[in-house]
Parts: sequence; C-alpha cells; structure tokens
Amino acid sequence: MIEFQNVSKTYPNGTHALHDVSLRIDKGEFVFIVGASGAGKSTFLKLIMHEETPTSGEIIINGNKLSKLKRRDVPYLRRHMGIVFQDFRLIEKMTVFDNVAFAMRAVGENTATIKKRVPYVLDLVGLKDKMKNKPSELSGGEQQRVSLARALVNNPEIIVADEPTGNVDPELSHEIIELLNEINSMGTTVLVVTHEHELVREFNQRVIAIDKGHVISDNHRRGYSGYESENFGDEDYSLSYSEYEEDMDLTDDELTDDYSGYAYDDDEPDYPDGVVVMPDDQA
Repeated sequence: MIEFQNVSKTYPNGTHALHDVSLRIDKGEFVFIVGASGAGKSTFLKLIMHEETPTSGEIIINGNKLSKLKRRDVPYLRRHMGIVFQDFRLIEKMTVFDNVAFAMRAVGENTATIKKRVPYVLDLVGLKDKMKNKPSELSGGEQQRVSLARALVNNPEIIVADEPTGNVDPELSHEIIELLNEINSMGTTVLVVTHEHELVREFNQRVIAIDKGHVISDNHRRGYSGYESENFGDEDYSLSYSEYEEDMDLTDDELTDDYSGYAYDDDEPDYPDGVVVMPDDQA
C-alpha cells in the first residue's frame, strides 16, 4: 500500500530530514512512528500526503508512483486518506455536525449522503448527542474525536494521525488510540506518530523508529522495539450506515440540515487555506 524506495528529503535551507529510507506498509497495518522532535517523523507523513516531495527516491501508494502524480490529481490521492491533527483544527463557528460534514462537502458529496453519513460516524466515535455543539463546548478529548470522525467520514483507506494524543490527558490518550485500534481492526491502515512510550508499549503493533532522518528500528513482528534515547519523548472497508438510510423524498435543493440549521444549498462555508473543493462533476 505504502512503499518508500531509497527516499531522501533535503529542504532548501540545507536540513536533511530523511536519509535513504526504504520500507513498506501493507494494507490493514497499524504502525506507530516514533522518534525525537526533529527526527523526521513529520516529513515522513508530509511525503505520504504529498505535501512535500522527496529529493531523491520514489514513494508508491496503492501502486501509484507519486513522482508521476500530476498536481491536479493530488486531491484524488488525499481522498483515500483521513488526517487527524494534534491541534484538532476544527472550525469554531461550525457545529460538530458541520465540521464533519465539511470534509464531505470538500470532495463534492451530495447533501442527502451527508445527512445519512455524518450521524453514523459521530455515533461511531460516541458523539452523536453532540452534533449541535460548537467545538468550544467540548472537552479536549471530545474535540479530538470530532477530528477523528472528520477523518473517517469519507471512507479513507489510510488514517494518518500526527500526535493525536498530544493535547489530551493520559486516560483520553488511551481512549483515542483504542478507537484507532478498533478502526484498524475493520481493515483501515493506521499510521500514528507519537512520543508516548507507554501507549506504544501497551498496544502491540508495528513500531518504526526514526532518528536524525534514518530508520533505526522497524519491528515488523509488532510490539515495542525497545528503542530508547535521551531525546526520545521530547517531543477495502467502508462504514455501513444502513440504519440511517430512511427514504427521503426531498431534493437536494430542498434539504436543510436538521441537526445544525446549516443549509447546504446556501453560501458555502469559508474553507481553510489549502483545502481543495472538488466540483460535483469531478467528484
């Protein structure tokens, strides 16, 4: 599914972020990416998401060489990925429902599907009763679960979680990783960047350790690799929603979101910088 072939990345300022990295992550794996701050973990993820391109080497995702990927095809690549950020990146003026629905709108999904899909995914992460709330009305753990629901809502093949437990307490950290583990058990590939030793030890999964741009340990047998450093720590499944598939006689133009009051056929929300909204005829 994801393959790095002798990949190196040097930034214009001379920083050597990755050095000759070769590895393969198969469909359905759960992988922890560990290492000190500045080790190259974020660059590793950015290369997978095609936010950065390698200086040398090749990256292959689902059989596609990213070096051959045209700029206009990048949004289609990212449709297969769900991203979970440490800082949640929720839109404060939107309700929980709208924050999750936003990800579907961004890829041109129709309103009827959004109305069916979003409640299911919020129920999956235990937040169906919070659909009308704003992010500021939620705890940190709840906000992170909204972020996870947003990442899940478009049926991604890959979940990429960048320090998803960085802004929640230890008990909620366990809850977030447990939820990702359950998602993985349904067939989704999950990549988690973390510096939390105890979580890595507790969840018996593959661990890739990066240090100064080099992969210094890759435990394919799953489980904590034993990697310790004085710097380490400084830092084809689809969701079923048949129960929501009630008959609907309304057309798209007549549909209004009952959960939040947001009318999708009115002006679209202000999307954050970098989000590509695909027209319906290209979705």
